Amino acid sequence: MGKASTALDDRQVEFLLAQKVFFVATAPAGPGGYVNCSPKGLDSLRVLSPTRVAWLDFVGSGVETIAHLRENGRLCLMVCAFEGPPKILRLHGTGRVVEPADDGFAALRAHFEPLPDAALRAILELDVARVADACGYGVPLMDYVGERAQMGAWGEKKGAAGIEQYQRDKNGRSLDGLPGLRWVEPG
Repeated sequence: MGKASTALDDRQVEFLLAQKVFFVATAPAGPGGYVNCSPKGLDSLRVLSPTRVAWLDFVGSGVETIAHLRENGRLCLMVCAFEGPPKILRLHGTGRVVEPADDGFAALRAHFEPLPDAALRAILELDVARVADACGYGVPLMDYVGERAQMGAWGEKKGAAGIEQYQRDKNGRSLDGLPGLRWVEPG
């Protein structure tokens, strides 16, 4: 059934990159606050080494993942096979937020194909400490239909100034009141 290791092997990398959706989970430190699980898609995930992955983080109505990573760094990334043989892969480790003004952003950005930069707010990295395979027998079979076009249309309609204001309004603090994007002055 399940097995664990400290690094991704070639078979796991191939499986990880073949999935159309992945999920990231974080939580604030201590007993209170909200656990967060966010779905991610597009061609936004890259394996940088057997112990390091990164993905593009697009503007959203919340900033939980970023805020939790800034507070404590704990992160789990999970992919499930919705097509083909059943399988679940979880990557546990420490996450890091790299915003566009940060050193190293351009070098990380170079790993990704062009996607809608207008809505790109950060690149998130995971230093992998544990890789766990599981059976995935309970995950349903589903057909991939295609990517949604709404994010690009939303970004074009808002424009750069509108996206910046949206982030000021929505991405300065998490639901728990933790600081989100560094450049945003929470109101």
